[in-house]
Amino acid sequence: MANELKTLADAIRYFADEQVCIDTVAAMRWPDGPECPACLKPESRQHWLKNQRRWQCRDCGKQYSVKVNTIFEDSAVKLDKWLTAMWMLANCKNGVSSYEIARDINVTQKTAWFMLQRIRLAMKNQSLIKLGSGGAPIEMDETFIGGKVKNMHKNKKPASRGRSGKATGVTGKAIVVGMLERKGRVRAEVVIERTQPVLRALANKHIHPDASLVTDEWGGYSGINFEHAVVNHAVEYVNGQIHTNGIENFWSLLKRSLGGTYISVEPFHLDRYIDEQSFRYNNRATKDNPLTDKDRFALVLSQVSGRRLTYAELTGKVGESAA
Repeated sequence: MANELKTLADAIRYFADEQVCIDTVAAMRWPDGPECPACLKPESRQHWLKNQRRWQCRDCGKQYSVKVNTIFEDSAVKLDKWLTAMWMLANCKNGVSSYEIARDINVTQKTAWFMLQRIRLAMKNQSLIKLGSGGAPIEMDETFIGGKVKNMHKNKKPASRGRSGKATGVTGKAIVVGMLERKGRVRAEVVIERTQPVLRALANKHIHPDASLVTDEWGGYSGINFEHAVVNHAVEYVNGQIHTNGIENFWSLLKRSLGGTYISVEPFHLDRYIDEQSFRYNNRATKDNPLTDKDRFALVLSQVSGRRLTYAELTGKVGESAA
């Protein structure tokens, strides 16, 4: 990939040539040369069909394009539009809406929405390295994603009321649990409930056994299997190094994108939007790791293989009988 790629305008010019797009994706997928997805033999002989812009395996005879077994598979959208959308989503701090993508690359809004959901799948973290393995404290917290109580129908408003007399509660909202390694990475997942078994299982899954944990006073964290410090938000928000300000900052970024850029997100799709925000947070530029827009784009592109997502899977219609 060209070293001079610094901005979106640079990327659009560079990927205007379809062959450049194919070569870029192929180099990311197959550093040692194209491999036939049918016979799975790295040493198999591949022949480039220039007019069809695809390869043919000389051993098994199968033809395949660079899109096969990726998020691009079975898409009629050309790679130059795919890579432009990928660059934008990887580098826009508050996300980018499907309407904006549709206008910018000249596709329908429905197509742009489907493309963005597939790119978010490529952003999903699959690292097995646990948080806090280097000794950094881990902040753990939960948040609730959903409409404001004041905008709910009266039949759906929670009965409980806060000090101001206004209705409060989490009825109808999605629960998200996050764990943040200070000056490091974040992990977040949608959960059904925030009980002790659920929170303990998440902590054991994502946090290194030797790490220390900082949480608020929520009872679901009691009895957790880590060195554990608690900040009581009814009394104070910071007590030396005991605070959850880092994960609260991540919640702020997440809700800014959900409420500002995307306006409304169905709970069924929420996990992919969390993966998107987590990707940008984990790959933000820091003094120790000065990542560029090109670096974030290249990282997403390196993860497109083996992550195919069909429209039926995306809309939850897999297994439904034809009408």
